[in-house]
Amino acid sequence: MAEFDKADIEKLMDGVLPWPATQDMLKSSKDEDRFDKYVEIMQSRVQFKETILLPLTPQLFIVSESNQRVVKCGCGHSFGDYRVNWKLSSLIHVRDDEASMSEVYKGREMPDPAWVQLREYICPNCGAQLEVEAVPRGCPPDFEFLPDLDTFYSEWLGRPLPDTVEFADKTLDRIAEWSE
Repeated sequence: MAEFDKADIEKLMDGVLPWPATQDMLKSSKDEDRFDKYVEIMQSRVQFKETILLPLTPQLFIVSESNQRVVKCGCGHSFGDYRVNWKLSSLIHVRDDEASMSEVYKGREMPDPAWVQLREYICPNCGAQLEVEAVPRGCPPDFEFLPDLDTFYSEWLGRPLPDTVEFADKTLDRIAEWSE
Protein backbone atom coordinates (compact mmCIF):
# COMPACT_ATOMS: atom_id res chain seq x y z
CA MET A 1 0.00 0.00 0.00
CA ALA A 2 1.33 3.41 -0.96
CA GLU A 3 1.90 6.07 1.66
CA PHE A 4 1.26 9.64 0.61
CA ASP A 5 2.40 12.52 2.74
CA LYS A 6 0.09 15.23 3.98
CA ALA A 7 1.64 17.82 1.65
CA ASP A 8 0.67 15.77 -1.42
CA ILE A 9 -2.86 15.28 -0.13
CA GLU A 10 -3.12 19.02 0.46
CA LYS A 11 -1.91 19.70 -3.09
CA LEU A 12 -4.52 17.24 -4.40
CA MET A 13 -7.26 19.05 -2.43
CA ASP A 14 -6.12 22.39 -3.84
CA GLY A 15 -5.94 21.07 -7.41
CA VAL A 16 -2.21 21.75 -7.76
CA LEU A 17 -0.77 18.23 -7.54
CA PRO A 18 0.93 17.43 -10.87
CA TRP A 19 -1.12 15.08 -13.06
CA PRO A 20 1.30 12.09 -12.91
CA ALA A 21 1.29 12.25 -9.09
CA THR A 22 -2.52 12.59 -9.11
CA GLN A 23 -2.81 9.50 -11.30
CA ASP A 24 -0.46 7.60 -8.99
CA MET A 25 -2.58 8.55 -5.99
CA LEU A 26 -5.82 7.57 -7.76
CA LYS A 27 -4.47 4.18 -8.87
CA SER A 28 -2.94 3.26 -5.51
CA SER A 29 -4.75 1.72 -2.58
CA LYS A 30 -5.84 4.34 -0.10
CA ASP A 31 -3.39 4.69 2.80
CA GLU A 32 -4.95 3.74 6.14
CA ASP A 33 -4.53 7.19 7.66
CA ARG A 34 -5.79 9.19 4.63
CA PHE A 35 -8.97 10.26 6.43
CA ASP A 36 -6.97 11.49 9.43
CA LYS A 37 -4.59 13.42 7.19
CA TYR A 38 -7.51 14.98 5.33
CA VAL A 39 -9.26 16.01 8.56
CA GLU A 40 -6.00 17.41 9.93
CA ILE A 41 -5.60 19.57 6.82
CA MET A 42 -9.21 20.78 7.04
CA GLN A 43 -8.85 21.47 10.78
CA SER A 44 -5.88 23.75 10.03
CA ARG A 45 -7.99 25.75 7.56
CA VAL A 46 -11.05 26.54 9.70
CA GLN A 47 -11.61 29.40 12.13
CA PHE A 48 -12.78 27.28 15.06
CA LYS A 49 -11.12 24.98 17.59
CA GLU A 50 -13.81 22.28 17.91
CA THR A 51 -12.75 18.88 16.62
CA ILE A 52 -13.93 18.05 13.11
CA LEU A 53 -15.63 14.67 13.13
CA LEU A 54 -16.49 14.63 9.43
CA PRO A 55 -16.12 17.15 6.60
CA LEU A 56 -19.38 17.51 4.63
CA THR A 57 -18.13 19.97 2.00
CA PRO A 58 -15.03 22.17 1.73
CA GLN A 59 -16.89 24.74 3.91
CA LEU A 60 -19.18 22.60 6.13
CA PHE A 61 -18.17 20.22 8.89
CA ILE A 62 -19.74 18.05 11.55
CA VAL A 63 -17.91 18.92 14.77
CA SER A 64 -18.03 17.99 18.42
CA GLU A 65 -19.15 21.07 20.33
CA SER A 66 -20.14 21.05 24.01
CA ASN A 67 -20.93 17.31 23.93
CA GLN A 68 -23.11 17.75 20.85
CA ARG A 69 -22.54 17.04 17.19
CA VAL A 70 -23.28 20.12 15.12
CA VAL A 71 -22.74 21.40 11.59
CA LYS A 72 -20.37 24.35 11.38
CA CYS A 73 -19.25 26.60 8.58
CA GLY A 74 -15.51 27.12 8.19
CA CYS A 75 -15.98 30.61 9.67
CA GLY A 76 -17.27 29.07 12.92
CA HIS A 77 -21.02 29.68 12.51
CA SER A 78 -23.03 26.81 14.00
CA PHE A 79 -26.07 25.50 12.14
CA GLY A 80 -27.08 23.20 15.01
CA ASP A 81 -27.65 19.46 15.36
CA TYR A 82 -26.15 17.56 12.44
CA ARG A 83 -29.29 15.39 12.26
CA VAL A 84 -31.35 18.44 11.24
CA ASN A 85 -30.96 19.72 7.68
CA TRP A 86 -28.52 22.63 8.10
CA LYS A 87 -30.20 24.48 5.22
CA LEU A 88 -33.13 25.36 7.51
CA SER A 89 -30.75 27.61 9.49
CA SER A 90 -29.10 29.30 6.53
CA LEU A 91 -29.98 32.37 4.56
CA ILE A 92 -31.73 31.37 1.35
CA HIS A 93 -31.72 33.38 -1.85
CA VAL A 94 -34.37 32.05 -4.25
CA ARG A 95 -34.24 32.71 -7.97
CA ASP A 96 -37.70 31.96 -9.30
CA ASP A 97 -38.29 34.37 -12.15
CA GLU A 98 -36.76 34.92 -15.55
CA ALA A 99 -34.92 38.11 -14.54
CA SER A 100 -33.07 36.55 -11.58
CA MET A 101 -32.39 33.27 -13.38
CA SER A 102 -30.95 35.10 -16.37
CA GLU A 103 -28.12 36.25 -14.07
CA VAL A 104 -27.04 32.61 -13.94
CA TYR A 105 -28.33 31.02 -17.16
CA LYS A 106 -28.17 32.32 -20.70
CA GLY A 107 -30.67 31.63 -23.47
CA ARG A 108 -31.92 28.09 -23.85
CA GLU A 109 -29.89 26.88 -20.84
CA MET A 110 -32.37 28.53 -18.46
CA PRO A 111 -34.93 26.23 -16.88
CA ASP A 112 -38.57 27.26 -16.96
CA PRO A 113 -39.11 29.47 -13.87
CA ALA A 114 -42.72 28.29 -13.73
CA TRP A 115 -41.38 24.85 -12.84
CA VAL A 116 -37.93 25.31 -11.29
CA GLN A 117 -36.41 27.40 -8.50
CA LEU A 118 -32.73 28.01 -7.85
CA ARG A 119 -32.01 28.15 -4.14
CA GLU A 120 -28.70 29.53 -2.94
CA TYR A 121 -27.86 28.65 0.67
CA ILE A 122 -25.69 31.27 2.38
CA CYS A 123 -23.88 31.30 5.73
CA PRO A 124 -25.48 34.05 7.88
CA ASN A 125 -22.11 34.86 9.44
CA CYS A 126 -19.53 35.03 6.63
CA GLY A 127 -21.80 35.21 3.58
CA ALA A 128 -20.22 32.19 1.87
CA GLN A 129 -22.42 30.43 -0.64
CA LEU A 130 -22.54 26.90 0.76
CA GLU A 131 -24.86 25.10 -1.65
CA VAL A 132 -27.09 25.67 -4.68
CA GLU A 133 -30.13 23.60 -5.63
CA ALA A 134 -32.19 23.62 -8.81
CA VAL A 135 -35.46 22.06 -7.68
CA PRO A 136 -39.13 21.94 -8.66
CA ARG A 137 -41.25 24.63 -7.00
CA GLY A 138 -42.56 23.47 -3.64
CA CYS A 139 -39.87 20.83 -3.17
CA PRO A 140 -38.42 20.86 0.37
CA PRO A 141 -34.70 21.56 0.81
CA ASP A 142 -32.65 18.51 -0.09
CA PHE A 143 -30.92 16.85 2.89
CA GLU A 144 -27.98 15.44 0.93
CA PHE A 145 -26.11 13.56 3.60
CA LEU A 146 -26.97 12.23 7.05
CA PRO A 147 -24.01 10.08 8.09
CA ASP A 148 -24.14 7.42 10.78
CA LEU A 149 -21.10 8.77 12.64
CA ASP A 150 -21.10 6.10 15.34
CA THR A 151 -20.97 3.27 12.79
CA PHE A 152 -18.38 5.08 10.69
CA TYR A 153 -16.06 5.64 13.64
CA SER A 154 -16.52 2.25 15.31
CA GLU A 155 -16.75 -0.08 12.31
CA TRP A 156 -14.79 1.73 9.60
CA LEU A 157 -12.15 3.61 11.56
CA GLY A 158 -12.01 1.16 14.47
CA ARG A 159 -12.18 3.84 17.15
CA PRO A 160 -15.62 4.50 18.61
CA LEU A 161 -16.62 8.02 19.54
CA PRO A 162 -16.81 8.66 23.32
CA ASP A 163 -20.61 9.07 23.21
CA THR A 164 -23.37 7.80 20.95
CA VAL A 165 -26.42 9.57 19.59
CA GLU A 166 -29.57 8.26 18.00
CA PHE A 167 -29.11 7.96 14.25
CA ALA A 168 -32.28 9.62 12.96
CA ASP A 169 -33.33 12.51 10.75
CA LYS A 170 -34.55 15.19 13.19
CA THR A 171 -35.52 17.75 10.53
CA LEU A 172 -39.28 17.26 10.89
CA ASP A 173 -38.97 17.63 14.67
CA ARG A 174 -37.36 21.05 14.14
CA ILE A 175 -40.08 22.09 11.70
CA ALA A 176 -42.77 20.97 14.18
CA GLU A 177 -41.22 23.27 16.81
CA TRP A 178 -41.95 26.26 14.53
CA SER A 179 -45.69 25.73 14.84
CA GLU A 180 -45.73 25.62 18.64
